[in-house]
Amino acid sequence: MRLLRLDPTTAHKKCAKIVGDVMGDFHPHGDQAIYDALVRLSQDFAQRYPLVDGQGNFGNIDGDNPAAMRYTEARLTDVAVLILEGLDEDAVDFRPNYDGSEEEPAVLPGAFPNLLANGSSGIAVGMATSIPPHNAHEVCQAALKLIDAPETTVEELVEIVPGPDFPTGGIIVETKSSILESYRTGRGGFRVRARWAVEDLGRGTWHVVVTEIPYQVAKSRLIEKLADLINDKKVPLLEDVRDESTQDVRIVLVPKSRNVDPALMMESLFKLTELESRISLNMNVLSKGTVPGVLGLKDVIVQWLDHQKDVLVRRSQHRLEQIERRLEILGGLLVAYLNLDEVIHIIRTEDEPKPVLMERFSITDVQAQAILDMRLKNLRKLEEFEIRKEFDELSKEAEQIRALLGSDAKQWKVVSMAIRRVAAKYGPETPLGRRRSTFADAPEHDQAEIMEAMIEREPITVVVSQKGWIRALKGHVADVSNLSFKGDDGLMTHFHAETVSKVLVVATNGKAFTLDASKLPGGRGFGEPIKLMFDLEEGEDVLCVFPHVDGAKVLIAGTDARGFVAPQNDLLSSTRKGRA
Repeated sequence: MRLLRLDPTTAHKKCAKIVGDVMGDFHPHGDQAIYDALVRLSQDFAQRYPLVDGQGNFGNIDGDNPAAMRYTEARLTDVAVLILEGLDEDAVDFRPNYDGSEEEPAVLPGAFPNLLANGSSGIAVGMATSIPPHNAHEVCQAALKLIDAPETTVEELVEIVPGPDFPTGGIIVETKSSILESYRTGRGGFRVRARWAVEDLGRGTWHVVVTEIPYQVAKSRLIEKLADLINDKKVPLLEDVRDESTQDVRIVLVPKSRNVDPALMMESLFKLTELESRISLNMNVLSKGTVPGVLGLKDVIVQWLDHQKDVLVRRSQHRLEQIERRLEILGGLLVAYLNLDEVIHIIRTEDEPKPVLMERFSITDVQAQAILDMRLKNLRKLEEFEIRKEFDELSKEAEQIRALLGSDAKQWKVVSMAIRRVAAKYGPETPLGRRRSTFADAPEHDQAEIMEAMIEREPITVVVSQKGWIRALKGHVADVSNLSFKGDDGLMTHFHAETVSKVLVVATNGKAFTLDASKLPGGRGFGEPIKLMFDLEEGEDVLCVFPHVDGAKVLIAGTDARGFVAPQNDLLSSTRKGRA
């Protein structure tokens, strides 16, 4: 796009033209793969800082496809211009393209911290990488801190870069210690939740409105999942879901009744849907552009800074060589102005004036050629003043560059100034620069409460056979005499309960086990053996099965006629091993 001169100030060009040029010169693969990459670079919900400014239908957060490349147009953004800055000034090494007909940069100059700011994810041969997007202003501030104090620790950097900043916003509910560990090691993850608020509809009624969803979640898929959960009766607290989105996301969640706890309803939805998702961090990068390795936050920023310094040195060297070439030519032209009549005489009388000029005035081949190429209109007096002025200015600039190249401190000062300009351009007060993702602690809810909120409360009848098979019939069945059993098996016990109930099982070894009534097999078949539902030792058997009643007590007696009274709540266990 840069070669096509698609700067932010020029007109957009057809994407088909861009894709064709990429395929012809740099990437001998399918046009669809190239167009997909171009589209993604322009989507403000996929890229934190888009590199492409698209015109036309470039897809949306619902996951709809973009228009065909013959309809859409694109050009570069300011961010992309920053990344490419200095490409003509020998800032980076070039290598031949796939057919050797062109040259392509091995890496980009990268005046913008794109790796962290836009993130990256992909799978290479035998290694994967996953870097979430960050806030460019924060990354720049961290870089400036490292220039001033290279011994800065990761803990201090995390004060400046507290965590990722996703293009779609959301709330990061990861603990500070977990985030710190992720940035120290370069591996970890971040839990991101949708942003929601309760909207009061008057007369005690309300609904929840979701305004931001986690990164890389397609909105249409999320709403489909919510609708399926309602149909399957997996979320008894939720009545309906509506998509009222326009340019902004607006998902309306209607509760079953006004008495529902909104926080509890949302907790159950976070567990069941992509309203909460985990974004992994695996900072597997090519160190120095060649060696793969997992780096922490500090190492990644340090490598970007080192690269910026290398780019500055190379660009300065390139500029110095340009100045020296120009000064040589200007020196020759000044000789010509000082000896104008003699120069004209030599050019008019000599068959080969170049060697004569070189010998007479002790000038180089380049200088002699510059004199011969001079136009007659350049002989005016004013031109001499301009050449002297340019000569003085370039000499002064060359001195400054030599001083810069000779001083490490001056180089870091120039790098700092460049980073400060980027930080200011994408500061927190700019629409693109302000932080979108915020941080919060996940509210603490009792796990049992949340699990209960995910189960539809319905009456059931639990049936246990003599051989230890269990099943749950729908509704409260009064007469179970006509139930069928396997082979010579028969009824041991039956009782009424609800889907949200707990069922207690006591075994012959004196251990108590807990089953969730909602997870019991249905009443269509013979059920399933209770023994398979927990870890029962060899030779032991199920003694009795009964519903748990909160606050009730049981009398437990051993074969030796000794016993005690125990609260039922003490019999509850959350593992397969049960309670002794």
